[in-house]
Amino acid sequence: MSIVQVNVQGLMVDPYNQAYVVLLRDEENSDLLPIWVGKAEANAIGLAMEDVTPPRPMTHDLLHSVIDTLGARTLSVVINDLHENTFYAKVHLLRGDAEVTVDSRPSDAIALALRADCPVFVDTKVMEKSQGDREQAVEIEKWLENLKPEDFASGE
Repeated sequence: MSIVQVNVQGLMVDPYNQAYVVLLRDEENSDLLPIWVGKAEANAIGLAMEDVTPPRPMTHDLLHSVIDTLGARTLSVVINDLHENTFYAKVHLLRGDAEVTVDSRPSDAIALALRADCPVFVDTKVMEKSQGDREQAVEIEKWLENLKPEDFASGE
């Protein structure tokens, strides 16, 4: 498996269906991976991006705390598959000398990665599959170029 590191570039609301989209971009800024996420996950991702700690822990904060309390740490997140328009991810943990891999939805994994300050990777095959429709990818790039600040979700 070949992977590429990505950064969470932003979080926005899709103006066509009002769904939330997390935008991942590779470190060379050449490939963009939009992943549609639920409202709760978008909220968690937005808060983590803005470095806001809620007064009570959200699910992703709880998971991060449980991992720490058990003496483990989150090494990385890998978005490892795309099947029938559904993305799949794995969370890689280290406890002692043992690495443990846990299945996850990408939105949950990204929210955890932001809280744990660990890298996010995408399998290159996933990136290729998502870029399969080049016309759609070009349309998304143009759409992103024309965004205004109010188009981005605030995480509220």
